[in-house]
Amino acid sequence: MMRLRDCHNFSDFRRMAQQRLPGPIFNYIDGAADDEVTYRRNTESFERCDLVPNVLRGVSEIDMSVTVMGQKLAMPVYCSPTALQRLFHHQGERAVAKASAKFGTMFGVSSLGTVSLEEARKISSSPQVYQFYFHKDRGLNRAMMQRAKAVGVEVMMLTVDSITGGNRERDKRTGFAIPFKLSLAGMLQFALKPGWAINYFTHEGFELPQLDEHVDMGGGTMSISRYFTEMLDPSMTWDDVAEMVKLWGGPFCLKGVMSVEDAKRAVEIGCSGIVLSNHGGRQLDGSRAAFDQLAEIVDAVGDRIDVIMDGGVQRGTHVLKALSLGAKAVGVGRYYLFPLAAAGQPGVERALEQMRVEIERGMKLMGCSSIEQLSRTNLRFR
Repeated sequence: MMRLRDCHNFSDFRRMAQQRLPGPIFNYIDGAADDEVTYRRNTESFERCDLVPNVLRGVSEIDMSVTVMGQKLAMPVYCSPTALQRLFHHQGERAVAKASAKFGTMFGVSSLGTVSLEEARKISSSPQVYQFYFHKDRGLNRAMMQRAKAVGVEVMMLTVDSITGGNRERDKRTGFAIPFKLSLAGMLQFALKPGWAINYFTHEGFELPQLDEHVDMGGGTMSISRYFTEMLDPSMTWDDVAEMVKLWGGPFCLKGVMSVEDAKRAVEIGCSGIVLSNHGGRQLDGSRAAFDQLAEIVDAVGDRIDVIMDGGVQRGTHVLKALSLGAKAVGVGRYYLFPLAAAGQPGVERALEQMRVEIERGMKLMGCSSIEQLSRTNLRFR
């Protein structure tokens, strides 16, 4: 079995998580939609871009801080909101909140999170994002925003690429669902990982506190897949979002924007930021990688709105390439989820420290002492 000290990159953390997690849960994190083409393309897109360093620039001191949607971050990478974290490790969002605070960066809590907004806010004073979905029940949407405002969440993030769930075939094969409805093969894989079961069953029960007043997930009356297909509103329009932006009255971000037309509309309705994202390849397979679309979006709206991206980021050099194209910051998901699953808070901290070191080293080798010095002159595409 691997130990945390043996983990030096994303692939190491992934292997350690795979050793610890039952197959259905590992594949829930690791899997994507359909043939998983977009999932693979997200990381491959960085490989078609080369860095062109400058030398003799006097880079003894490095400043990697950025300001995104009015939030000052000590590093240009933040922990994107993700669902079900205490299913992977009992610390869940608590570990991510503490680690993010230690590194002075932003973190997010999902409406499908397993720790409440209130508890996460008490744990960390770092900028906090609340990611939520647009429900058919407009009253529920307003209640979610009011709750976030009350606890001091700085940034509201509406996910707009998930009006229905993606076709995640790995989950279908194992029977992964919340509540669990495992196939025989899936149950066997749980039996092979007793360490996970001990961790899971010796801590407080699994909950979705952002939804517990609205959806009964635990009693078998609602599953995650049914939540997406029955409660979310596919008729959502720009007018609906514009109303929410006004109601929130603070930094508001759309996650899942990929076209120039949509980026311009986000500016028009008063959004503070957009996240170029294909949901880690978990929604529309065959969609474009965010990094490949980044320059086009930045050229169109980058002077009027903060452009962020996520998807496939595994190295500090990936971050430097995105920043050089004009991204204000980069979000990571699986990059911290595998370390969380492998080792809890120490795992997340080790992953963020490795990212910080890689960015600092990369900036020195690029001849840049601050993020502002990164530009497209440092890049060549094959």
